[in-house]
Order: sequence, then C-alpha cells, then structure tokens
Amino acid sequence: MVLNLKQIYEIVGEKLDADYQISPESLDYVKGYAFSAPISVSAEVVNRAGIVTLTYSVKVLLKAECDRCLSEFEREYAFSFEHILVRSLNSEDNDEYVVTEDDKLELDELAVSDIILSLPSKMLCKEDCKGLCCHCGTNLNDHECNCNG
Repeated sequence: MVLNLKQIYEIVGEKLDADYQISPESLDYVKGYAFSAPISVSAEVVNRAGIVTLTYSVKVLLKAECDRCLSEFEREYAFSFEHILVRSLNSEDNDEYVVTEDDKLELDELAVSDIILSLPSKMLCKEDCKGLCCHCGTNLNDHECNCNG
C-alpha cells in the first residue's frame, strides 16, 4: 500500500490511519519464507511538532521447516515497529530515518523488510526440539533411536 504523506508533512497535528492486509501471493519475491495467510497491518502516521512518525503493528502466519528436525510447522508472529519519516537526508549514512521520496511511502516493502529482520535466525518447531540423530537420522522428538551413536 502506498501512503501519500504530502498533507501529513505540511500540517502539524495531521494523522493518517491504515488497516489492510498483504496477500501471500504478492510476496513471491521474498525468498526463504512461506507466508500461510495474509499479513495484517495496522498503521498510524502522525505529525507531532513537525516530526512525522510511523507506528505500525503486523501479524503474520509463517510456514517454516525446523532447522533441527526438518519438520514443517506454522507459527504466528506479531511485531510492532516505529520509524521517523523524512522527505530527505543530508547524509546517506543514516539508518535512523525512512526517506519518503515524492512524499509517498511504500508500506508493504517496509513492513516485509521489518518482519524478516525481526524473525529468529534459527527456526525451531518447538523450543526444546531434540533434532535428528546424527547417525541414523531418526527424529528424536518422535522416537528414540537404537543406534550406538
């Protein structure tokens, strides 16, 4: 969803709300992650004293493969984010702000990027996953193996 922020930047106290969903089909470009349901986004952009702030929350249902036992599982994640929006920067080396060229913000791209950066680096089906036997490959969550490993 593209948010037009021209009026937000120009009027102190102005506010814009957005509640919508990002369909899993539109996320084919995201490699390494499978989204099982639409991503729910609830956003608010506010100009307070000339500082434009984006605050939003997302809910996402992710289908993943456990990094220890290779079983497929689904898990829901909920995240909240906040960014300061600016029209331009004096320096290229500033990651604290989100630049909105032409007073427009592509919220889908920002949300997906924030989600991916917030996901755990190791995806586990459960916190105490025992994984696979390194000798016979038995899933130790389901059975005990009889090998001497």
